[in-house]
Amino acid sequence: MASGPIIVQDFEQYLKTKSSEPWWQYFRSGADSEQTLADNALAFQRYRLRPRYLRDVSQRDLSISLLGHRLQLPIGVCPSSSHGMVHPEAEIATAKGVASVGSAMGLSMWSNKPLEDIAAAVAPETPLFQQLNVFCDRTSMDRLTSHAEWLVKRTERAGFKGIVLTVDQPVTGNGVERRRTGPAVEPLDLTFPQFVVPGGSYLDSEDRMTLDPSLTWDDLEWLRDLTSLPIVLKGILTAEDASEAVKRGVSAIWVSNHGGRQLDGAPATIDALPEVVNAVRGSNVEVYLDGGVRKGTDVLKALALGARAVFIGRPALWGLAYDGEAGVRKVLEILREELSRAMALTGCSSIADITPDLIKMPSQ
Repeated sequence: MASGPIIVQDFEQYLKTKSSEPWWQYFRSGADSEQTLADNALAFQRYRLRPRYLRDVSQRDLSISLLGHRLQLPIGVCPSSSHGMVHPEAEIATAKGVASVGSAMGLSMWSNKPLEDIAAAVAPETPLFQQLNVFCDRTSMDRLTSHAEWLVKRTERAGFKGIVLTVDQPVTGNGVERRRTGPAVEPLDLTFPQFVVPGGSYLDSEDRMTLDPSLTWDDLEWLRDLTSLPIVLKGILTAEDASEAVKRGVSAIWVSNHGGRQLDGAPATIDALPEVVNAVRGSNVEVYLDGGVRKGTDVLKALALGARAVFIGRPALWGLAYDGEAGVRKVLEILREELSRAMALTGCSSIADITPDLIKMPSQ
């Protein structure tokens, strides 16, 4: 009998038993009736695999290139807030776990450790990307003092590899279950260093804490003026927006519905992926996916449908709660092993072999 977790969902059960109800709902729940939250995972079952046999799969290469950076596997960790709620080393432990398997990580601006400390904790070649929301301070005060510019400049100095602009949250979604259970009681020493400045904090003003609902495509030029780092748009779900993103010169599109936490009724990300991939075809824009990834076959299906890489959110937090850095590493190792096995069972010896003909679409 195995004494530890065997599949990713085993880590989820550990966090559930460890957490109070408000904490558990904070990490588990979605928006409104949670249709999108549930469908993110269920939708993968609608896509069947078409294996090819009598191919040499004795050696399998899972490495990819992501914005010019070499990863040892196509599975990273996406931005999620407040890792300090489940482990004292917070995002530092998460980043170390990611780096130990040669992958990439997006850092939430609501992280509990300074981005400089996180960057210093991993090798310089580890691709770290800073997630960015834009607040109303961008228009209510001089842009030179806005939180966005200040954070972007810190990101550049720390050696991060790109900016991930969240576009699917002009306002905050209706987290019904989180409202029912009440706010998660955070540790007394939990801080948000990406908002702290000498002598104060960007959290001390209402306009600095209100998401900017006036953000438009034209504001990408404003962001581009702030940085030479690659810009990734996170939250794209349609061909129309993907085409516009290509025209605006972004480096990558991240297919995401915010883990089902914003617009309930939005499509599952695996369902949205094909039209986004088709819309960027012929460009150099890379496509990533998060949402509902729980198994190696989920990863395989997303890659076959055109994703360059997939990212996990909740599973990384489950692993962090279970055993810190080692827990995050274990989650990624399980997914890596499952992906490698699925590749062998479908006749793929490299990521390049994972092509659309491996998938039987739901409509077929």
